[in-house]
Amino acid sequence: MLDTDLENIEQGDHCASSGRKSHHSDKTKKNLVTRLNRIEGQIRGIKGLIEKDTYCDDVITQISATQAALNSVAKLLLEGHMKTCIVERIQEGDHEVVDELLVTIQKLMKK
Repeated sequence: MLDTDLENIEQGDHCASSGRKSHHSDKTKKNLVTRLNRIEGQIRGIKGLIEKDTYCDDVITQISATQAALNSVAKLLLEGHMKTCIVERIQEGDHEVVDELLVTIQKLMKK
C-alpha cells in the first residue's frame, strides 16, 4: 500500500458501528473510485478481446491483471476496515467483530 493511501485511511476513515456504514475521506473515495473505473475499463477491454476472437492466453493474462487490480482495492478496504472499524468495535467491547472479520478474510482468500 502506498504511504498516501495509508495516511488517508488513518486520517479520514471511520465506521459508525450502529449503522454499519463506512465513511471514507474524500481522498480515499476518489482513489477507490479511480481504481474501480480503471478496472471497469479493463473488463470492457476483456469483453472486446473476446468479441475479436483474441488468442485465449492473451485474454487470460488480461483477466489475471484485472483480478489483481480488484484484489488491490479489496486490500485497501480491508486495511482501512481493520485499522478503524474493527479497532473501534473491539474498544467498545464488541468482540464478535473478530468473527465477522475472519469470515471476510475467508471470502477474500477463496479467490
